Amino acid sequence: MSLKFNARFDAAYGTPVAVGPDVMRVTARNPSPFTFHGTNTYLLGKDTLAVIDPGPDDEAHLAALLAAIGGRPVSHIFVSHTHRDHSPLAARLKERTGATVLAEGPHRPARPLRVGEENRLDASADLAFRPDIALADGSLTAGDGWAIRTVLTPGHAANHAAFALEGTDVLFSADHVMAWSTSIVAPPDGSMADYMRSLDRLIARDDKVLLPGHGGPVLKPRTFMRGLKAHRLMRERAIIERIEKGDRTIRDIVAAIYRETDPRLHGAAGLSVLAHLEDLAARGAVKVEGEPALDAVFLPAR
Repeated sequence: MSLKFNARFDAAYGTPVAVGPDVMRVTARNPSPFTFHGTNTYLLGKDTLAVIDPGPDDEAHLAALLAAIGGRPVSHIFVSHTHRDHSPLAARLKERTGATVLAEGPHRPARPLRVGEENRLDASADLAFRPDIALADGSLTAGDGWAIRTVLTPGHAANHAAFALEGTDVLFSADHVMAWSTSIVAPPDGSMADYMRSLDRLIARDDKVLLPGHGGPVLKPRTFMRGLKAHRLMRERAIIERIEKGDRTIRDIVAAIYRETDPRLHGAAGLSVLAHLEDLAARGAVKVEGEPALDAVFLPAR
């Protein structure tokens, strides 16, 4: 199944854009190879609002959000996960609005650090974040004319959550599913096994529109997510083939299968390959000398 990404997106920085009935998007000006044109913050409601993913701690983005809020009460701030492009502004927005902050929980890795291992993603983690309310899977939070159902989707981050708008076919998918690119799954923050399970869970739903953390909407979610799954499985097969052909390190595998990828992303590609190899080693599909790691030696299963 072919996977077609959509890189067309008008960020309209500082300007609220209607993306559904009583749903506005305001995009932060924090573009990068990892954030596309920037982080999408969503305002939900008409009279009393909810905010989904307030974004980075950025003065201009805070001003844009307050302008879009326009003095209306804000009752809830939902945070999908604790990477620094999504959660840090929650504290300042809470100070200005008095809203309750909700998320799955504080930042944590998907697995414990191994002996001698460094978390290369510490700089991207909002370690100071603490929600007022921890959201359980399936919990329903009701506001003024809207209700949000929490759908836990670990994988990109251990505490990643998507938010379904009850009574509609809209799901706020944050960084789990995006139209412009695949999601980064980088250990120890992320887990490929968790990501694939969460992807299957979303495929089984009947959402018609996904509003992601970066870029534009996913308008045929089930077809697109099946393509994402096929893409991940294809990458998995390519990694196994490289090992069977004699590649023994992640550096060699990345050089072979990410030849056309922006070199600035090769570090992230290496972590993505590691995520696949952790999963493959756990399933017995490859062998590893010691524990799976960026500098480990990998061998065919047979």
